[in-house]
Amino acid sequence: MKDHYSAAGVWEDGETLECVSVVPEAPNTASFSFRAPSGALFTYEPGQFLTLEIPAPGQPGGVVHRTYTISSSPSRPRSITITAKAQEDSIGTRWMLDNLQPGMRMKAIGPAGLFSNSNSKARKYLFVSAGSGITPMMSMTTCMWDEGQDLDVVFINCAKRPSEIIFRQRLEWMASRTPGLDLKFVVEEPDPYKPWTGYQGQFNQLMLGLMAPDYLDREVYCCGPEPFMTAVREALAGLGFDMENYHQESFGAPVETEADQPDLDDVVLDDDTNAEIHFATSDVTAKVAETDTVLAAARNVGLNIPSGCTFGVCGTCKVKKSSGEVHMVHNGGISEDDIAAGYILACCSNPIGRVEIEV
Repeated sequence: MKDHYSAAGVWEDGETLECVSVVPEAPNTASFSFRAPSGALFTYEPGQFLTLEIPAPGQPGGVVHRTYTISSSPSRPRSITITAKAQEDSIGTRWMLDNLQPGMRMKAIGPAGLFSNSNSKARKYLFVSAGSGITPMMSMTTCMWDEGQDLDVVFINCAKRPSEIIFRQRLEWMASRTPGLDLKFVVEEPDPYKPWTGYQGQFNQLMLGLMAPDYLDREVYCCGPEPFMTAVREALAGLGFDMENYHQESFGAPVETEADQPDLDDVVLDDDTNAEIHFATSDVTAKVAETDTVLAAARNVGLNIPSGCTFGVCGTCKVKKSSGEVHMVHNGGISEDDIAAGYILACCSNPIGRVEIEV
């Protein structure tokens, strides 16, 4: 058998893939494993992706091409696995969940992608994901596990409910056999009639500090929807993390080359950039730096804005912004409706240009 696989060489995407198993993982989510009919082995970097050509009746050409991160590890080269979750508007993934069975063959392109820790020299990692963004983290973690590396990984995954945490049992099994894999799950709400004692709510700075107190020493890999990754970046940047050690991959748009990497248009506050806050009710104006908060500016000019936690949690310092822009990174202390109505939390809002506050 060994000689057979050695003689077959390495799989290239000119050869179709044959499905060998379909394993349900969570609601509307399954892992699809493939082999090369020739017996060829798969080589790729953990975290890379495949593009599948999927039948799509009614679509132009009768097919769609969809990209999926490989959830298996290159340390297990005889098969390759992608894990896919169908959304309400899914076409390709929905077809696979409803129709793909062992024995069926599909065309594939790849593997490709830059999102991988294979060339990293870091000793400590922080993997942060949401939903099916967990797939590259599973590949990287499994690869390090199989290679016998001395793991030091804080593995955070966010899901709507506990039942929707992909790979939960497999990860718990791995974590039960090494002290170096520290699992942290965050859910928006518990499953009915099943108590949840873990983290609940939206991932934020407070959770990060509790889950990984040494986050400043870790290399961060993040994958999930764009708003989620933006929130993670803002949380890290607001805590002084060196963003040179941050890497991300959107499961909606993985990239193949450095030139394809999107420019992150995050707000970067600058000590040397001036701003101005006009406290309209008191008719007081404060000249400040962008890095000063509205709360600090008010105190410096003798105004009192009630406050509690000073970390964007309690909501005590909520004030109305009449005009201008602020950069606010809160931890759940204000609702989206209040933000839409013009309210901010003074303790975690930084002025951009000229701002008018009703204080």
